[in-house]
Amino acid sequence: MAPDSALVRHLVQSTGLTASEATRVVEDVVAFLAEPVDDYVRRRHAELKTYGARNDEIFRRLAEELRGRVVAAPELSERQLRRIVYG
Repeated sequence: MAPDSALVRHLVQSTGLTASEATRVVEDVVAFLAEPVDDYVRRRHAELKTYGARNDEIFRRLAEELRGRVVAAPELSERQLRRIVYG
């Protein structure tokens, strides 16, 4: 699906990006925000574990991050977050 042409034009006018650069930015942002909640939780859990975070800290942080997502994710309890990670 092609990005919204009005948004691309706005980025070109407001940033000085070329049309192709603005299109790529829009596509990248849409792809980032389209990541399913389960995939996001698993990816972030693995990232935070890599840096030595403990699960109690990780699950609190994930819940906070999900509340702040531009595309609202459902409110998930720590138990639901654990189930996403561990099945």
